[in-house]
Amino acid sequence: MSRVRLLVGTRKGAFIITSDGKRQKWKIEGPHFGGWELYHLKGSPVDPDRIYASQCSNWFGQIVQRSSDGGQTWETVGNQFNYEGAVGEHLWYDGTPHAWEFKRVWHFEPSLDDPDTVYAGIEDAALLRSTDGGMTWTEFPALRAAQGEKWAPGAGGMGLHTIVLDPTNKNRIFVAISAGGAFRTEDGGASWKPINRGLKSNYMPDPTAEVGYCVHRIAQHPARPETLFMQLHWDVMRTDDGGENWREISGDLPTDFGFPVEINPHEPNTVYVVPITSDSLHYPPDGKLRVYRSKIGGEEWEPLTKGLPQENCYVNVLRDSMCTDQLDPGGIYFGTTGGQVYGSADGGDSWNAIARDLPAVLSVEAQTLP
Repeated sequence: MSRVRLLVGTRKGAFIITSDGKRQKWKIEGPHFGGWELYHLKGSPVDPDRIYASQCSNWFGQIVQRSSDGGQTWETVGNQFNYEGAVGEHLWYDGTPHAWEFKRVWHFEPSLDDPDTVYAGIEDAALLRSTDGGMTWTEFPALRAAQGEKWAPGAGGMGLHTIVLDPTNKNRIFVAISAGGAFRTEDGGASWKPINRGLKSNYMPDPTAEVGYCVHRIAQHPARPETLFMQLHWDVMRTDDGGENWREISGDLPTDFGFPVEINPHEPNTVYVVPITSDSLHYPPDGKLRVYRSKIGGEEWEPLTKGLPQENCYVNVLRDSMCTDQLDPGGIYFGTTGGQVYGSADGGDSWNAIARDLPAVLSVEAQTLP
């Protein structure tokens, strides 16, 4: 029977949580790197024992950790996270010059066919790649040429936080930047195109500009690579032409502000979001933690509440804190800033608390194991 492994990054270390295919009883191991911020962990889809982790602190800087045995042991791959990247200036919205600088890794995305190749999205926003298991890194400088001087930081910084590798075309990559927008390459990163038509923002001087949008997350289902779903700073969006045109699908959501967006692994038209009250009130509307699901790709949404707290709940769910496994029926998981990790083995119909008292959860990623 297949197993599930959850890789959980928190403010105070990493936790590895495992279960069998029934997903009823869970074993929690950790914290790994206790006391450190573990911003994101991600496992290789071709080697279940290979895991990459972003470990950082304001004092020691950014460190990349790699495991080759499923998280039992770790090795530092590079004392500090160094790379030879472009140096220069860009402008904030008010025209103030600001130099690019490296601050931290927001997201790792391992290759779909090689465990030693891994992509990293960093702050200040850039996309990097390693082909030697994280030892050395090179930047895709053409991305910053896509009007990078017009990008600006969101509330959490100017980070490249989403990397989508198209499983049907290895030269096609989608990325999202806060606050730059969504971008696509069709030639393996040699050139990049902004794909933000249809987005709008009242926070920019030009609400319909080509770049500058605070995209929170994008998701793609491998069975339908031209369709992507997006959680924008405000609005839930959908494209059916690879990002050329986006349309709003917020429909009857109680609020269309939020961070994660996820797709059911076996139902490409079933989408999940977690509405948050507003960009200033980062907690669920009415203090009720509800995941919303659309089975028709947006517009009509249903609240999923069974097993979730429906009073006095004031946690947040961050952009990398929701994921799915590949079992059937598909499992879906999310973590909160209150330290809870919830899981559903029935597509969201009911939820169980896998963990309740972890540090604030920054990311949750699922691996489906033999």
